Amino acid sequence: MHFSSLITAALGAPAVLASTTGRPGRSSLRFGCGAPDPTLEQLEVAASLAAKESRHPEDPKAQTIKVDVYFHVVASSTELSDGYLTDQMLSDQFTVLQDTFAPQGLHFTLKNTTYTIDESWAHDGDELAMKRALRQGSYKTLNIYFLKDLNGYFGYCYFPDNITYGTDDFYYDGCSVLYSTLPGGDQTNYNLGYTVTHEVGHWFGLYHTFQGGCDGDGDYVSDTPAQGSPTSGCPVGRDSCPDQEGLDPITNFMDYSYDTCYEEFTSGQGERIHTYWKQYRKDATEGETDEVTPAPPAGPPPPPPAPPAPPAPPVPGEHKSHKSQKSKKSHA
Repeated sequence: MHFSSLITAALGAPAVLASTTGRPGRSSLRFGCGAPDPTLEQLEVAASLAAKESRHPEDPKAQTIKVDVYFHVVASSTELSDGYLTDQMLSDQFTVLQDTFAPQGLHFTLKNTTYTIDESWAHDGDELAMKRALRQGSYKTLNIYFLKDLNGYFGYCYFPDNITYGTDDFYYDGCSVLYSTLPGGDQTNYNLGYTVTHEVGHWFGLYHTFQGGCDGDGDYVSDTPAQGSPTSGCPVGRDSCPDQEGLDPITNFMDYSYDTCYEEFTSGQGERIHTYWKQYRKDATEGETDEVTPAPPAGPPPPPPAPPAPPAPPVPGEHKSHKSQKSKKSHA
């Protein structure tokens, strides 16, 4: 079963972990990122990987993970206020994505950006239909959907798992992000682009730094201190687990701090990213036919060209050569 992670703008309401939407593992959590608690199977996998990493530690920068990325802008009109992002905002967001993961040995290539005007999809309606229409590549391809509204959330993403190409879970894979959290957006305290970094961290398999609270194995990463609850703001010196070693990792991208507070992934998180990548995504293909669904056009299609005017009647004794005209499509 797949589990998603959601970041929300609303604060304080309780979590509801059961899903009634038909989506795999979507939570109604109204505080921060709404990932349901991992299943016993997922925790067993994380524990096994942690034990393996402790016996055979690897430098995440020793090998580079190369990831193809597709951006999908899904808006309700061509106005910025309706989610139609500018080229500059998208460029700045991609730079943030590249810069925040580079220290852990990751490199992203932006393959294409698509634009879709759809009132329902822009408000997170019929997620599966939208993703079936827009998703590109294989299970190792990162698709990020920028939407006008996510029903109060900042974003959600799906953890890696054993997925069969072409199934619903395959199409659900990827991250949906609120358009106003991009660099230059108007989401107060969360508009430097780190919502994408946080969600893509989940796409690579990372849990929250406060997973499990002060007891147990937490996020199963050895160099992230125990954390009893999510951070709000940027409270330097916060220690929600005073009986455990270390202060809360408030600058870690997998906490809930303000964007101005975020600084890093740990080396252990970088190693975990590489471990999950090799286990779930590295060797993924697009199925037996190795076909990729054609990408939607980058922007609304231009109107068809007007039909050519009929030729003038020939002048007696004169011969005219009529050359065919090639029509060119412009991509916004």
